[in-house]
Amino acid sequence: MIRIAGLHKRYRGAPADGWVLRDVSLEIPASSRVALIGRNGAGKSTLLRLIGGTDTPNRGEVVRRCRVSWPLGLSGGFQGSLSGRQNAKFVCRIHGAQAALDDKLAFIQDFAELGAAFDAPVRTYSSGMRSRLAFALSIAFEFDMYLVDELTAVGDAAFNAKSRKAFQDLAGRSGLVMVSHSESTLRSFCESAVWLHEGQAHRFDSVDRAIEAYKKSMTR
Repeated sequence: MIRIAGLHKRYRGAPADGWVLRDVSLEIPASSRVALIGRNGAGKSTLLRLIGGTDTPNRGEVVRRCRVSWPLGLSGGFQGSLSGRQNAKFVCRIHGAQAALDDKLAFIQDFAELGAAFDAPVRTYSSGMRSRLAFALSIAFEFDMYLVDELTAVGDAAFNAKSRKAFQDLAGRSGLVMVSHSESTLRSFCESAVWLHEGQAHRFDSVDRAIEAYKKSMTR
């Protein structure tokens, strides 16, 4: 379970009343699949980062009583001077996969389909190659809750189909908190929703009801 209590977040340089999130309190069971819905700038990605621990709140707390992933496919944390293999080794070690290191690396190398580039510095990668490596790393570990910020196409059509199938398998056995601008994607993968509006979080048992509330707010 993830418990969010009294969460406040704003960024340096924002006006005094420029809170992205204000007094947000939620409980997200580890087995649930939750869509985050809201306009651009409503705080969806911010809340996802706070849940994942890659950002910190100004006030309040996030308590994680389950294993929570980093945002799926996140590629911004790679060390460019290290190879894909070396970056993968580092991630495996900090996640306690030392005993299964060879198996993890073999899976990541096979899934990412980088060939010899797996042993080249990541700074030489194209954006597509970095995305392949990031996606392969993301699904190489078992988490109770996966965080997804825009499930986008990764690579060519064949690789994209493989990635989507892998994500569907993952979603079938774990919880999700998902941000996406695609209503059909949210309906496919999520069972409930949180609508972020004017810094507040509103919980819905139905994705459709949350989308309806969001659309009504856009016409006012």
